[in-house]
Amino acid sequence: QVQLVESGGGLVQAGGSLRLSCAASGLIFSVKAMGWYRQAPGKQRELVAVISTGGGSTNYADSLKGRFFISRNNAKNTVYLQMNSLKPEDTAVYYCNAVITSPLQHEDDYWGQGTQVTVSS
Repeated sequence: QVQLVESGGGLVQAGGSLRLSCAASGLIFSVKAMGWYRQAPGKQRELVAVISTGGGSTNYADSLKGRFFISRNNAKNTVYLQMNSLKPEDTAVYYCNAVITSPLQHEDDYWGQGTQVTVSS
């Protein structure tokens, strides 16, 4: 089994920063692309950022470029999301996503349980 466990969410004032972490554990052969998505109340889940296997390629939602930064530590099977200059509209549940290959070479898509980020004005 594979688990993605997120941490780092919470309540922050507008203009503040938060750093989210997501660690993958379990029966893992390799972790490929990793990413963050978010879902605000009454809205669809949307892409925040994704990062390639080696970390050399990243992609962000246009509205978040320059404020949010994704990174990863492959030795720890962990992906991070640094969120700066937070705005009330960034309030959402943030979900980690990873494409993971098992020791039996079966590739699958996994999601974390979500972590709440609330930005007060």
